[in-house]
Formats: sequence, C-alpha cells, structure tokens
Amino acid sequence: MQKGLPRFCDVLVAFLGLSLFSPLLVLVALAIRLSSKGPIIFRQQRVGQNGRSFQLYKFRTMRASTGGPQVTARDDKRITSVGTILRKLKIDELPELLNVLRGEMALVGPRPEVERYVDRENPNWQDVLQTKPGITDPVTLRLRNEEILLAGVDNDRERFYLEVLQPFKLRGYVQYQQQRTWQSDLRVLYETALAVLLPNRVPPPTLSELTMFPNTIPCRNR
Repeated sequence: MQKGLPRFCDVLVAFLGLSLFSPLLVLVALAIRLSSKGPIIFRQQRVGQNGRSFQLYKFRTMRASTGGPQVTARDDKRITSVGTILRKLKIDELPELLNVLRGEMALVGPRPEVERYVDRENPNWQDVLQTKPGITDPVTLRLRNEEILLAGVDNDRERFYLEVLQPFKLRGYVQYQQQRTWQSDLRVLYETALAVLLPNRVPPPTLSELTMFPNTIPCRNR
C-alpha cells in the first residue's frame, strides 16, 4: 500500500503546475537555447521504484557533452550562466513534473540516483527502492544547498558524496518512509515552497550532522 499522497493528487498537482508555469517554461527554454549550444532538456537514466530504470527530465544547466563527475558543486565550470540561476532557484527541476505525470516519480519521495551510485546490496538502498522517487522530501530540503557543501571539499568530491552525503540521505529517506503519511507529504510540499521563497529558512546540515546517526529531519508528524 502506497504511503503519502495518493496518485491522483500527484497527477493533479503536476498537471496544474505545468499549466501554471507554462509561460515560465517557454522563457526558460528560450534562455537556454540562446545562451549555449545543446538540447534544452537534459535527460539522464535514473533508478526508480523496484530498481527500474527511467529517464529523468530537467532543464539543461551545463554545457553539453563536457563529461566529468556526476556530482555537481556550486563552482563547477561546466555550469552555464543561465544554468547558475536555474539551479539556484530550482527551476531546472520543473520538467520533472512530466516524470510525475508518467508515473515514474511522485511529488514527495527520495531523490532518484544514477545507476553507478546505487548499491543494490545495501539494506538501506533496498528499502529506498521500494518507494517511488520524488521531486522533494525532508532530506532534500535539508540538503537544498548540497552544491555549496560539495564546493567546500578540496579533494575528491565524488568520494565525499558517496561516503558522507549519500549515507546521510539514505538514513533520512528510510526514516521518513517509516513515519510517512499524506499529511506529512503535504507539509513537505509546503516547506519546499517556503524554502524556494525563503532559502535561508532551512539551514543546511553541518559536517557533524552529516556524519551523525540517526538523522534529524524536519516535517515529522505531530
């Protein structure tokens, strides 16, 4: 039985969101097209519910075909000038509403990973992959400035992601799933909207919090 918001709510909100933001989507598409070469939409294979692969949609924020690591820091030279603004405001993620309409994602759920970062033998990953991935969740809220954290790492950022950030995410995903209800999902959406408007409202975790167990995440049921 699915926890959280029912499917018809996801579909309704995703449809209304795409309709409401359609003028903005057109303007963003034009800005991307005029500012750099490459496709408007970035497509990438991610691992979804039950380990099934699907194609994630985002606005392209980086120069096309530049290669490099699959984790992105704020100072990544691959990010375009338009992409910097889109990533800061999280506008690049609006096309993921298409993934919600297609049934590959939910509004609230753990963020989907690329295959190379998924350890299917890890019990936490096995729990996470039982859930449909989402656009936002309490952990994503806490790590809204993940790119800034990565920019503060001087050496191997990919290793820092896999050994510090990802375990923090997995623990939080599992913890939220254990207590999740449709009311808590609504609160996550509300908190996400506030975080977009007031980005300093949800402070990012410190390094000690990232390595501490268990996680402390917002949006608990009361």
